[in-house]
Amino acid sequence: MFEQFSRGYYLGRLYVEPRDDAAAAMCREQHERVNEQLYASGEGVERTDYPLVMKLGSQHFAVHGDEQVPADTLVVPETMLADANVRNPPSLEEVFLAKADHAAQLLSISEGTPTLPDTAV
Repeated sequence: MFEQFSRGYYLGRLYVEPRDDAAAAMCREQHERVNEQLYASGEGVERTDYPLVMKLGSQHFAVHGDEQVPADTLVVPETMLADANVRNPPSLEEVFLAKADHAAQLLSISEGTPTLPDTAV
């Protein structure tokens, strides 16, 4: 789903579509799998429900898992679609996923969003 892109990001392609909710989300099963593969340290039992940090256009945002979201789909608030120049949703778009250490930094500066534990970085 995501492949190596740079020191700070993985690159993936997901169908992006609007959502009435203020929070971005993706398929819960895929969210947990990506969280486990790319954010977990591999030491002991770890949570896989921490938010992933993605970038669409120029905006970074936390992404949570949601059982209502179909596989390979990212749902975002409608206002974010215009800012990211997404036309005619659902639209297959390139999405950047921040690597664990970069994600922790981005979450720590984002007001009201929990940071990843030190063991996951």
